[in-house]
Amino acid sequence: MREVEASRFLRATIPGVERVLDPERIVTHEDTFSVLEAATVDGGTRVIAGAKGLEMSLFFEELDDGYRYYQEGETGPFEAMETTIRYAAENEGVRVSMRSAVSLGLFPRPLTDRIAAWKREAELERCLDGLEGDLTGQ
Repeated sequence: MREVEASRFLRATIPGVERVLDPERIVTHEDTFSVLEAATVDGGTRVIAGAKGLEMSLFFEELDDGYRYYQEGETGPFEAMETTIRYAAENEGVRVSMRSAVSLGLFPRPLTDRIAAWKREAELERCLDGLEGDLTGQ
């Protein structure tokens, strides 16, 4: 598995970030899959996401300062994918950080996992862009 990170300082408050941060928006802001269904289940939220005939199930666990989510089961684009999004007060705003570990499980594994990580990093950046837009009203 390869790990990638993205982080952004936002001129916002913790309550402001908490108002706009939820599993459906996270998936939407990553801008690769569309939310097909979302449901609250024991211990979290399950989001079914899809694009171009491909579906995957993501399970979100709410943390005190963000979310942890991962691809469930064996259907989906990854062999494994897990992401943590956290936020904390910083100066006169909030730092939002995302860290993701991903593996495609294809050979040659070093190359395919590197490509998956590169794509995943772009998704994290788009998610932060979307979150920033939500907070600034754009």
